[in-house]
Amino acid sequence: MTTHILKIDSSARAEGSISRELGGDIIARLAETGPVDVTERDVSTGLPVVTGDWIGANFTPADDRSEDQRAELALSDTLVGELTAADVLVIGLPIYNFGLPASLKAWIDLVARAGVTFRYTENGPKGLLEGKRAIIAVASGGTEVGSEIDFATNYLAHVLGFIGITDVTFVTADRMMVDADASLARARGQIADLAA
Repeated sequence: MTTHILKIDSSARAEGSISRELGGDIIARLAETGPVDVTERDVSTGLPVVTGDWIGANFTPADDRSEDQRAELALSDTLVGELTAADVLVIGLPIYNFGLPASLKAWIDLVARAGVTFRYTENGPKGLLEGKRAIIAVASGGTEVGSEIDFATNYLAHVLGFIGITDVTFVTADRMMVDADASLARARGQIADLAA
């Protein structure tokens, strides 16, 4: 059985990006145990931000949307479709100024949609994308993953859980400016230990 992978890159660096490199290594590791089909989505050049028109379109029942509203949601629909079709997400997460790149936050805003990827119930919100796995390739210059100044990893894990993806693994090449060789060696060890 083919594993469908959605690879999301958000590093502003097209070349020399550790998160991009680790994401590729993760996919190669997953491919060792069976065929994979990879959809690549590079958000680094930016995605549109949510606007009042987008919100109005999103909260209009699908059958009642105008042509303009459908056009407003077209990219979001495409991104949600990629996410829904994936068995595994491989997300490249460079930590910028203690948090996510703005482009990755924009992706989250476009795929976290009430009634589409989560819904509200009497018991609170429920994610609708259960049964998927996410592997996050983290790279940082000085921020230690899991420390009090890391506002990226807990947030991303929370958002993924909110839409139903609770099987989340982090591969971490953090504090690269302190000891790049040790950080990369640790990350590559984590990749080698990944269960397929």
